Amino acid sequence: MKIAIYNENFHEQTEKTVKKIYPDGIHGAIKAGIADDEFEIDTVTLESIDKLTDEYLNNTDVLIWWGHVKHGEVSDEIAERVANAVNKGMGIIFLHSAHFSKPFKKLMGTPCNLTWRENGDRELLWVTNPSHPIAQGIGRFIKLDHEEAYGEPFGIPEPDELVFIGSFQGGEVFRAGCCYKRGMGKVFYFQPGHETYPIYYEKDILKVIKNAVLWAKPIYRTNSLDAPNVQIPLEEIL
Repeated sequence: MKIAIYNENFHEQTEKTVKKIYPDGIHGAIKAGIADDEFEIDTVTLESIDKLTDEYLNNTDVLIWWGHVKHGEVSDEIAERVANAVNKGMGIIFLHSAHFSKPFKKLMGTPCNLTWRENGDRELLWVTNPSHPIAQGIGRFIKLDHEEAYGEPFGIPEPDELVFIGSFQGGEVFRAGCCYKRGMGKVFYFQPGHETYPIYYEKDILKVIKNAVLWAKPIYRTNSLDAPNVQIPLEEIL
């Protein structure tokens, strides 16, 4: 399986605290945490985002996307390419503040807004669907000692499947693990991952991401989104 991890890689370059937590970048931590003999993993940052050509995406099985303050610097053309690749069968996983990324908003077709508070709340990620492939190997919940609080309402379409609900110490609840089918591809949104906390070293968080990669891998891919013009019927039309 060919996996690509996109991370804008901005906070790691500009904030000492984040650099200390993620010396190899968030993308580096995720790559190391989900490494598997079955995976061939490449990384992409905002500086190298032009790698995301149609050819590159057509040869990627699952794309993992983390973004925060640089959503606007991702071109509309690249966002369109990513969305088209998903519709043609590529799997994609959006992490944390990637809920506001251009590709996610394009695939959802809604504002994707939410409420938030950065107080370092304790979060419990409750498994709502224990039989789902993404929840395999996880107990009743995942406990995170500190995380940015996200809260409802979350401006997304109703998920096809809800795998996790987050509950925060300050009182908020949030649909934290949402599955969608878009065209031939699968989409998973997973809420944890604020850059000032070492979320992507947590064993269960990495387990969920790895499970999601396996769940989202393509079953069928098409080369074109154009509808064929079928001139010859299968049977004589009377």
